[in-house]
Amino acid sequence: MPNSPKMSNSSSGVTDLIVRGNRVVTPDGERAAAIHIRGGVITWISTFDDVPPEGLIYEARDFVVMPGLVDTHVHINEPGRTEWEGFTTATRAAAAGGITTLIEMPLNSIPATTSVAAFQAKLAAASGKLWVDTGFWGGVVPGNTHELFGLWEAGCFGFKCFLVDSGVQEFASVTESDLREALPRLAKIGAPLLAHAEVSGPIEDAVRRRAANASRKSYQTWLDSRPRAAENDAINLLLRLGSAFGTRIHIVHLSSTDAIPQIQKAKGNGQPLSVETCPHYLSFTSEEIPGGATQFKCAPPIREHENRERLWAGLRDSTIDLIATDHSPCPPLMKHKETGDFLDAWGGIASLQLSLPAVWTEAKRRGFSLKHLASWLCEAPARLAGLSHQKGAIAPGRDADLVVWNPEARFKVDPAQLHHRHRLTPYAGRDLMGIVEATFLRGVKIFERGQFCTAPAGQVLLRGKR
Repeated sequence: MPNSPKMSNSSSGVTDLIVRGNRVVTPDGERAAAIHIRGGVITWISTFDDVPPEGLIYEARDFVVMPGLVDTHVHINEPGRTEWEGFTTATRAAAAGGITTLIEMPLNSIPATTSVAAFQAKLAAASGKLWVDTGFWGGVVPGNTHELFGLWEAGCFGFKCFLVDSGVQEFASVTESDLREALPRLAKIGAPLLAHAEVSGPIEDAVRRRAANASRKSYQTWLDSRPRAAENDAINLLLRLGSAFGTRIHIVHLSSTDAIPQIQKAKGNGQPLSVETCPHYLSFTSEEIPGGATQFKCAPPIREHENRERLWAGLRDSTIDLIATDHSPCPPLMKHKETGDFLDAWGGIASLQLSLPAVWTEAKRRGFSLKHLASWLCEAPARLAGLSHQKGAIAPGRDADLVVWNPEARFKVDPAQLHHRHRLTPYAGRDLMGIVEATFLRGVKIFERGQFCTAPAGQVLLRGKR
């Protein structure tokens, strides 16, 4: 076990802070290094010993120092459904998990972020509550094409749509006709479209075929109701339209690996396309989910063991670009734990604080490196949001967002230690590897060894503004 990190303090030198350790993960790989920080920005990376005799130094020793994680798929739900989550609780959970940047999804709040006026309401709701830096996606819904340019100019990082019922009336799903109207506008301004890639036809067919006596407490009943064809057909549609209009497409929470060949073909043809999957698809399998365990319900669903391994293969060959949580909590009553009814339960996984250890536990078993982890959880998400100049890497000119963590430490997930508003999670009781020791946001230590160190220091991020 490495020694605990220590902070040495003397008079101010040419930097505000130096964070140094034997395992610093830079774009060039893992090495011993000293990270020099001034004004919240990394000024240079030196050798471990190249530090001034005076100054403030955080000694990470043998713990890993990695860029603060960037999570581009989070449902915070404020304003309007703050009883589901909220800026304070979500961003505290992020800080405790080593995440320093969140980009929030436009649905589940009231109003949904589908107009400039709604975006301004979102910014007002976030004021003074952020523990980490937070930006926002806008939404594409039927009839709001005229709002897209205004949302883009106001600072949204891109746009999200659903091709199937979103589950909330404030955020309607789009048809091919709606996409044909919106995609040329997005292509013109250079904005990405993030898509929940399921279409309703195969789902409706599966529901019609469901046996009358199918158990609503059986996970298989839920899995059968969301067939892979719903994802595959949606991805085919998105790739076809994206190619026709030259729009950058991002597939969120890929679950069905049957779609991987068509994704590979599109990428091989040079189509602007990126893909994410989620920690729960990489951690769990349908075969292990017990009856009534509705905390595992999400859409698209967690699929079979062989599908999980093909997702890992997609990460290995870069067909899948990044990992994001799709943190989507709700009040526990909406999960219907008392009845175990998978069909009535809200679909969403609460996992924001646990993404780093959840991914590392499974990645380490498969021989992946810390550099892979930094690519999936830091660099690629920052690139998706257009924040590569500022976030996602330990490099000069980037914000000094850092997570110091112990990759060898094991722990059992205790929901009482989570900072989400609601702590019902499928990870409860699961043994994971990787404990966050400290989180730095723009050079300020905001979390260390289970304690928050400052008042909320997060900023609202707006596209085009540092």
